[in-house]
Parts: sequence; structure tokens; C-alpha cells
Amino acid sequence: MSKPPNLPPNTLFPTRMNLEFNKNEDQVKQLIFQLSQRQKKVALGGGEKRIEAHKAKGKLTARERIDYLLDKGTETVEIGAFAGEGMYKEHGGCPSGGVVVVIGYVKGRQCVVVANDATVKAGAWFPITAKKNLRAQEISIENKLPIIYLVDSAGVYLPMQDEIFPDKEHFGRIFRNNAVMSSMGIVQLAAIMGPCVAGGLICPL
Repeated sequence: MSKPPNLPPNTLFPTRMNLEFNKNEDQVKQLIFQLSQRQKKVALGGGEKRIEAHKAKGKLTARERIDYLLDKGTETVEIGAFAGEGMYKEHGGCPSGGVVVVIGYVKGRQCVVVANDATVKAGAWFPITAKKNLRAQEISIENKLPIIYLVDSAGVYLPMQDEIFPDKEHFGRIFRNNAVMSSMGIVQLAAIMGPCVAGGLICPL
């Protein structure tokens, strides 16, 4: 049987390369699906029940607050959505590190927005929370972007406080970064959206 004219090569007779391509495509689609499912789970923060309890107080979730703040229809990038994934299981977990970080636009100006997720241990700071906040500050410093904190935090997660303060790249460096950013003229704003005690006071200060 001869191949009809004017058809692309391998249209009728798939080669091993075609089959390999199709197999790889299927695997990539599966990975993308699995990633989207993980993202949906992460977006729930502390879970549906805690979200319901949070909203019963008349509050928006961290992601809803960020969406409300940012210019509609503009591009956004979430940073570190999977930070904390699989960590601190003995403490109930810490989805997204207990804080949501998004780069977006406010009144046409690109900003870094950091929002405590109060559905995760009342917005308490785990070691990974401090590191994620430090990364948000680094992005602000490196790109000279204003940074906005939406604070709703019970402070440092006390059972792990010995792991939050000791290193120069841990919690205390946030104070240093605040000073550096101030000296650079980088705008730093904080809105108190709920509890703001102990370690949770650092960014607003």
C-alpha cells in the first residue's frame, strides 16, 4: 500500500518516534494534572473547616485578600506555593508555609504582597514561614519593589521557637531587611487584618 500524496511524513504510518512522543505527552499531561490537584489542595490552606470558621468571623482568606487588593485583570505570580509541603506533619502541617506571597499590581505599580494565612495555626510562624518571608523581602530588595504585608498572625509557633531564631538567615534577619529596605527608599506597608502579636508584630513595626 503506497502512501497518498501531499501528506506529511508519518501521517498514516506512525514511527517509534511518534509513539514515544505520544507517550511523553501523556506523561506530561498527567504531571500537569497532578500539579493542579496539589495547587488546589494548597489553596485550601488549613482546610475547608478552618476556612469556614475563618469566614464566620467576617474575614476573607489570605488569597481572597490579595485578590481584592490587586488590580483586576493584571498578571500575578505566586511565590513558593509549595513551601512547607510535607513538613511538620507531627504539628499538623504548614501548607504554603502559612503565608501567601504574590507579585502583582496595585494601582498600576508592581508590588510584593505577603499575607498570613490564619487558617494555618492562626497564622503562626514556623521556621519555613520565616524563610518564605525573607525570600519575599529579597525579591523586594533585588527588584526595588514596594512590599505590602497583610498581617493576621498569632506570632511564632511556640513549640518550634528554638528553630526560628538561631541562625542569621532566620527570623531576626527580617529586622535587618526592614532597615536595608528603608535605607533604599523601598515602600513598606502593613495592614493589620487580625491578631498581630509577638513575632507577628515584626513586619508592621
